[in-house]
Amino acid sequence: MKSSRLLIAALVTAILAGAGYWLTRPKPIPVRLHTVATGTVEATLTNTRAGTVEACQRTKLSTIMGGRIEYLGVKEGDQVSKGQVLMRLWHQDLRARAEVAEAQLATAKSRTAEVCAVAANAEREAGRQEALATRGFISASRAETARTDATARRAACTSANKDAITADRQLAAAGADLGRTLIVAPFDGTIAKIVGEVGEYSTPSPPGVPTPPAIDLIDPSCLYVKAPMDELDAPKVHPGQIARIRLDAYANRVFEGKVRRVAPYVTAVEKQARTVDVEIDFSIPGDIQGLLVGYSADVEILLEARTNVARIPTAALQEGGRVLLLDGDGKLAARTVKAGLANWEFTEVLEGLAAGDRIVLSLEKEGIKPGVRVTEDNSTEKK
Repeated sequence: MKSSRLLIAALVTAILAGAGYWLTRPKPIPVRLHTVATGTVEATLTNTRAGTVEACQRTKLSTIMGGRIEYLGVKEGDQVSKGQVLMRLWHQDLRARAEVAEAQLATAKSRTAEVCAVAANAEREAGRQEALATRGFISASRAETARTDATARRAACTSANKDAITADRQLAAAGADLGRTLIVAPFDGTIAKIVGEVGEYSTPSPPGVPTPPAIDLIDPSCLYVKAPMDELDAPKVHPGQIARIRLDAYANRVFEGKVRRVAPYVTAVEKQARTVDVEIDFSIPGDIQGLLVGYSADVEILLEARTNVARIPTAALQEGGRVLLLDGDGKLAARTVKAGLANWEFTEVLEGLAAGDRIVLSLEKEGIKPGVRVTEDNSTEKK
């Protein structure tokens, strides 16, 4: 009887202990889980600072000489053609000099025609005199005088021709002076900005002085992105590599690109990392429609890609290449993996995990460590 009571007491104690443990046991921690699967992993490089959309042709035009703006034939936003006069300075003095040079050239040409005609006649006369002297009709001295006169007049014709050439060069110089008062479009494009109005004084930029240009002309038919890359990454970048372009103005759109040029020098800016400028073309010409020069841009250059490989989110990797694997009992176990190709989003798994394994993404949660019991958190989107 006494042994029965002891057995019952032991059973009650065990049941109470089990109930106490069940009621006080640690609750599973809700975590986000990721199922290992196959996919594509890429090795990429990104720019260190924001890049910029640039025009293949852009020129900031100024007059060669200073002066008052007399004519301004365009306004900001206008489409212009190559050779079109955009701006002209006051130039009446230069125009007057050009007209004088033009008149002098006309006079020189007329004088040349006159002198050379006389020279030609003198040469014909000398020929006749020499023929008569040969037959004995006139003296040899008279024929010699005629030949000397012809030679002198031919020399005068040569001098007159040179005077005409000089006058022509003077007219060309006057025309060049007039050209210094003009701004002419060097290519088809769009007027981006104009500094100055009719009647105001326009000043050219002297060497070393950053004076604003009179007209900023852009060709929007050809655009590219210039982005700074860290000098340590520059040796990995080569023309022809595929790139992805993202613009702040088109947040949900990715533009296809291709590296066209890597700068042959390193840019050093005070208090900034040394960088190398990389230029990326838009692969699809139609993509540049509506884009503005000056947009900020980020580029991602593809170095290598591997498809159909086991991969995990890079954020799931801990120091030493470890991940926390969910075992069959709902507990976490540490697993060391051998990583392959990686980027900020995914890492290739060469060894240590297989497709279907589930690993923890919620590494930031308190208490997450090997041996802890967890449950899947369904309150957040799975990745």
